[in-house]
Amino acid sequence: MSCLHKYWLKEFVKFFSIIQLLILVVFVFIDYLSRMERFLNSDISLVGALGYILLKVPFMFVQFTPASILLATITIFGLMNKNNELLAIKSSGISGYSLIKPAVLIGAILALLMFFLGETIIPFSMAKANYIKYNVIKKGHIYSSGKKDIWIKSENKLIHINFFDPVKQSVAGITVTSLRDNFDLKSRIDAKEAYYKEGKWIVKNIIEQIHKENSMDYDVNLYDEKIIEWAIKPEDLGAIVKKSEEMSFFELKNYVKKVEEEGYDATTFKVDLNAKIAFPFICIIMVLTGAATGMRSFAKNNIPAAIAIGVVIAFLYWAVYGFCLSLGYGVILPPIVSAWTTNLFFFCFGTLYLVNAD
Repeated sequence: MSCLHKYWLKEFVKFFSIIQLLILVVFVFIDYLSRMERFLNSDISLVGALGYILLKVPFMFVQFTPASILLATITIFGLMNKNNELLAIKSSGISGYSLIKPAVLIGAILALLMFFLGETIIPFSMAKANYIKYNVIKKGHIYSSGKKDIWIKSENKLIHINFFDPVKQSVAGITVTSLRDNFDLKSRIDAKEAYYKEGKWIVKNIIEQIHKENSMDYDVNLYDEKIIEWAIKPEDLGAIVKKSEEMSFFELKNYVKKVEEEGYDATTFKVDLNAKIAFPFICIIMVLTGAATGMRSFAKNNIPAAIAIGVVIAFLYWAVYGFCLSLGYGVILPPIVSAWTTNLFFFCFGTLYLVNAD
């Protein structure tokens, strides 16, 4: 590795660390204060609440890394441009693009770090944070979750659910047992699926068995569709099921396989599975885009403008990435296409943007 590359890497580590640290400190500060009222109304102490916020830091580190990479890269190349260091490099017969090598290298290293954190620390920390959120800060229904199903006790009902899709806010394989005040069986409902709309559950393909009081007889009713008011909401179910960020890549892969084997739609989790690989690739895209922005002539005299452009690019990436994932969740795009389309588009943009730099 040349001295020039070592110099660039040293400067990148310095600026990246400063920017990432500032962003994370602001996140902890804002998140903690914005939830203060909720913390005070719950059973958690203020110290425990701070611990809850800190549990989310590894996840937010991964989420903020692409933006920090972009801003750090723009800052370094912008300063080198302003101090005529890029001009001196070119005057020595060295192409300015030679500095892209350490940039791509550090992008690849951070991409691997993001994937590593997603496989090790983040699943544990987010599982713990979500447990505190739904079981200590929020007071919900009594529930139990096994490896393959969900049990919920709500009022006088015992609800069993085989599968919950958090994106579509739908459930499948439902059994609802209602009890009278004396704990005698009142009714049982078996349904194929249900989805939540406007505060109510719309249940399909229902078999309802109503137990006649002081008798062993049942009235059986069949419905293609029926609106049922349950106290359970999708966010309550979200507290029960294990979320994608709480699972490693291989754990999520096995979960997708299990869901499909049971005959349920695993599209949502397939999109998240592909996103676990696609998202870290953004690190390389950000260094290419940042280098192209910092090398341009306007950045020499106006680094803040270059940084502002970087912020806009980062925002556009998030907007397009979220939109493409939504198309995947809605089965408009295949899971792998929805996860990688944004990367492909911005990689082409970043490459062309760099090639046409001054």
